[in-house]
Amino acid sequence: MVGYAFMGVAHSQAWRNAPRFFDLPMSVDMAVVAGRNEEAVRAAAATLGWRDVETDWKALVHRDDVDLVDVCTPGDAHADIAIAALRAGKHVLCEKPLANSVAEAEAMVAAAEQAPGAAMVGFTYRRVPAIQLARRLVADGRIGTVRHVRAQYLQDWIADPTVPLSWRLDRQRAGSGALGDIGAHIVDLAQFVTGEQVTGVSAVLETFVHERPVADSFTGLSGSASGDRTGPVTVDDAAIFLGRMSGGGLATFEATRFAYGRKNAIRLEINGSAGSLAFDFEDMNVLHLFDATEPAATAGFRRIVVTEPEHPYVGAWWPAGHGLGYEHAFTHQVVDLVGGIASGTAPEPTFADGLQVQRVLDAVERSSAAQSVWTPTAPTRSTKES
Repeated sequence: MVGYAFMGVAHSQAWRNAPRFFDLPMSVDMAVVAGRNEEAVRAAAATLGWRDVETDWKALVHRDDVDLVDVCTPGDAHADIAIAALRAGKHVLCEKPLANSVAEAEAMVAAAEQAPGAAMVGFTYRRVPAIQLARRLVADGRIGTVRHVRAQYLQDWIADPTVPLSWRLDRQRAGSGALGDIGAHIVDLAQFVTGEQVTGVSAVLETFVHERPVADSFTGLSGSASGDRTGPVTVDDAAIFLGRMSGGGLATFEATRFAYGRKNAIRLEINGSAGSLAFDFEDMNVLHLFDATEPAATAGFRRIVVTEPEHPYVGAWWPAGHGLGYEHAFTHQVVDLVGGIASGTAPEPTFADGLQVQRVLDAVERSSAAQSVWTPTAPTRSTKES
C-alpha cells in the first residue's frame, strides 16, 4: 500500500478484516506500506498491521513479495504509481477519482489493458449493501424505466473559513475540490445503480472562500511561499449540475463541503415509471422503496432494513438487525477484488469505469467555465472488457 493517512487506515482495516469474515479464495499478506517519512510510516505499519515499510514507492512496486499495489495517495500521484505497478506485473487498486485529468486516466486505462494484472478503482460506496440492493431492484425492473436521478453529497468540514489549507484544496494535488473528492462518488453511484451513463451536463462550480490560513505544519501548497499567513484555495467548494442519462432520464447532482449540519450525507433518489428508490448514507442500513403498482389508498414508501443474511455481503457479518458501518464497504471491496483476481475476471469498477467518471467531471468543469453551456460526455469502454 502506498499512503497511510485517512484512506490508508480504512484500506488497512479492510485488508485485515476481509479474510477473517469472508472465505477468500486467496490468502492476504500485508507485506509493505510506503510513505516518504520513515518514522511516520514505521509507526503506521506497526499500528495498521503491515509487515515492512518503504520510503520510495518505486522500490515497493518492484518487490518480489508484492503482487498487488493499493494506491491511497493524493490524486497527483495516482497515474505514476498505478502505471508503474501495472507495468511491473502487479494488480492495482487505486483510490478515486482515478486521476486528476482525463489524459492521466486514459493513460492508466491503456496501461491496464496492456497489463496481465487486474486494475480496479475504489468507488467504495458501491459496496454498501443497500446500494447493492438498489441496483438489483432497478435491474429487476421494480421501478420501471428511470426518469429522474437526484444525487447529493453534502459535507460541512470546510464551511468554516478559518479551517486551514490542506492538499484537498490545492488543484495541483487534488485535481479539483468538491467535484472530484465527493462529486465523483455520486456520479459513479448514479451510473452504477441505474446501469446507465451520464451523457451530458450543464454545470456551475463555485469557490466561496478563496484564501485560507496556512498551518505551520503544512508545506504541500503549490504556489505559496513558506511563512505566508494565508494561501489561495485553487479548487471548487461546491458543484451543481444537471445531466441526462443514457436511457433518456434526467439527473441532478449537488456536491458541497459547505452544507452545515451534513457530515457525510450521500443522498440518492431514483424515480421510475413504476416506482421510486431513496437512500441516505447517514442512515446507511436502510433503503426506501415506493411501488407505484400498489393501490393508492395504501401506497407509500416501504422502509427496508438491509441487514438480512439474504442481502448483499451481510451474511458474513452479524445477526439480522445489527447494522454495518462506513468501514464495512472497504472490506467488501477487498472481497470483490480478491475474488476477481482469483477467478480471472476483471473486478469492477474497472479503470475504464473510472475514466468514464473522469469524463463526466471534465465535462462539468468545461461547462462551468463556459457559462453552464450544455456539454456532452463521451462514454468510455474498455477494449479488454469488449
